[in-house]
Amino acid sequence: MSHDPLIDRRELDLQLHALQDAAALCRYPRFAAHGRDTFDAVLDSARALALSHFAPHNRASDEREPRFVDGRVEVIPEVKAALDAFADAGFPALLADEAEGGMQLPYTVALACDALFCGANVSTTGYALLARGVANLLQAHASAEQNARYRTPLLQGRFLGTMCLSEPQAGSSLADIRTRAEPAGDGTYRLTGAKMWISGGEHDLAENIIHLVLARLPDAPPGVKGLSLFIVPRLRVGADGKLGERNDVQLAGVNHKLGQRGIVNTFLKFGERGDCHAELVGEPGQGLAQMFHLMNEARIGVGVGAISLGMAGYRYSLAYARERRQGRHPDQKDPASPPVPIIEHADVRRLLLQQKALVEGALGLAFEAARRVDVLANDPDAGRRRDAGLLLELLTPVIKAWSAEECVRANDLAIQVLGGYGYTREYPVEQYWRDNRLNPIHEGANGIQGLDLLGRKVMMAGGAALSLLRGEITGTAREAAAVPALAAHAAALEAAATRLAEVTAALGAAMARGDVRVALAQASRYLHFTGHVAVAWSWLRQALAAQRAVAASDDERDFLAGKLAACDWFFRQELPTTEHDARLLASLDSRLVDLRTEWL
Repeated sequence: MSHDPLIDRRELDLQLHALQDAAALCRYPRFAAHGRDTFDAVLDSARALALSHFAPHNRASDEREPRFVDGRVEVIPEVKAALDAFADAGFPALLADEAEGGMQLPYTVALACDALFCGANVSTTGYALLARGVANLLQAHASAEQNARYRTPLLQGRFLGTMCLSEPQAGSSLADIRTRAEPAGDGTYRLTGAKMWISGGEHDLAENIIHLVLARLPDAPPGVKGLSLFIVPRLRVGADGKLGERNDVQLAGVNHKLGQRGIVNTFLKFGERGDCHAELVGEPGQGLAQMFHLMNEARIGVGVGAISLGMAGYRYSLAYARERRQGRHPDQKDPASPPVPIIEHADVRRLLLQQKALVEGALGLAFEAARRVDVLANDPDAGRRRDAGLLLELLTPVIKAWSAEECVRANDLAIQVLGGYGYTREYPVEQYWRDNRLNPIHEGANGIQGLDLLGRKVMMAGGAALSLLRGEITGTAREAAAVPALAAHAAALEAAATRLAEVTAALGAAMARGDVRVALAQASRYLHFTGHVAVAWSWLRQALAAQRAVAASDDERDFLAGKLAACDWFFRQELPTTEHDARLLASLDSRLVDLRTEWL
């Protein structure tokens, strides 16, 4: 069965143009040279490249994962060919200034391109997006000289990059990082330590690899306040930009993963020979704040990758269900009658509609965040920038964790549609599930995202971020209340948002009086609650857009009717689960805190 795993172009047009009005971003001077024609041409180019160079080796890179041979990593040649084509087309510099050879495009458009590449091959895309993240961090925090030597080749696709945070003994607990940086007396440093779970940490896919490494200076205080950020190139780079000798960065091992096998995941050791050259980025002690510039971008990227994989599974299972004939309707008693396509069975339709409701709802929320990235970076009004930043802070952990959790669920449903065929390797849905199962762990496990959301994001600035989200929800609900088909959904969303605010206030009060452990014990449930409310908002906005749209063809009418059906499903089947969340959270149940470990 032929299969196009990429998000439907009608879907991207609805999100970009009907909902986010991407062309309106061209009022900002940075994007003034562009218009809808430019954005659509870039999407066409991304789709063509994703289908021609990324999708064809998705299965091959899974079956022939990178291998550790004679101290080096071997990767199938199709990966380098795809990254070279990506660079030749200018995609590493999608966001960069025209003066740097970049396209100077909005992040909202870049996100749509990322979704296409991730849907085609999330592993190969990972190399490219890591490099872009490193380049963006350097632009924000590194010196002009460092940017010239390291950022420029990253934008050209000549260098690739990594982020090196976790250590074998510390995992996600960055306060326990031990890697050290000693001043060398010449303005550079010598690093010693080890880093684990480093995606893209060793390969020959580019001229050089730029590692961004968190480490401690000799006089650094304990905890995360003592972390500084360092540039550690695989090959040293001279002041003239020429590549020098191999730096003292050793590959200690390759991790063999459940999914996303095409992007190598490594254990690296720095300074085993005492000669790992490193350069400090910015000021000492600012490493974690600087690295979060990359991590927050990566967390949205993880969410988009999860959505794209969920969408790929949905699209395949939908096509399969249309073609596969099996069984008959319950009221068809004649065993000699021809079997029907399985999409005719009610339970298969349930499996498909639930996938659609989860993945398209999550995609809409991701684009809401992307739009705020562009407003935050470009709007001349300080108040609008502040509001965009606050809402983005709240939405980032939700997009990462909720999308990862629920789109893995969508992939599970796709396997179910195929039945026994679904869990065999002859069909792609099992790989989509395996690839996506990494995302609840990537860039901070989902439990950490829940703690971040409840412990920090919704409480910061007196709850301003959640108030902004409620304001957005209220505006959408008022508009939808005037549409008879959506009025009940509007009321349900406002009620859920009010309940979320009430529960948040109760949890905040508990933390204020010292019951921090109890309040945060079910932070993951709080994230589920918040995510469902936010995605319901996304769906109501999509339903309004579908109601406003005028369909020129039967195909478009079916697409818009499908939007309304999926919105209705989410409001009837998913949003009501938040009341259960609300009751448990408001009860301040201490069972998880009181539970003795001996009982487990």
